[in-house]
Amino acid sequence: MFLLYEYDIFWAFLIISNVIPILAFLISGVLAPIRKGPEKLFSYESGIEPMGDAWLQFRIRYYMFALVFVVFDVETVFLYPWAMSFDVLGVPVFIEAFIFVLILIVGSVYAWRKGALEWF
Repeated sequence: MFLLYEYDIFWAFLIISNVIPILAFLISGVLAPIRKGPEKLFSYESGIEPMGDAWLQFRIRYYMFALVFVVFDVETVFLYPWAMSFDVLGVPVFIEAFIFVLILIVGSVYAWRKGALEWF
């Protein structure tokens, strides 16, 4: 028999975790001062008077380098559970992890050949 009272804590947590951010946004929207002026529209650079145009064009290579870094950083998040439970899971999971690492190696070679790993 499915007993709903066993999930009371879950529902309370779900409701509270949704109500608190909603209340925070509503209270800040009501209490926040609304001031418009030249200082509000002025770009802020750590308290220093900005020089020149605020819109600079960055090279796409920096974004590609960051994207490749994030992909290989997330790889460690997926490999860590496999490494911790390797003795329990056995050979099929080792083969899956090997295929996963092989795909990542092929991806890194592709990125290297395309020049995405070159900084300058």
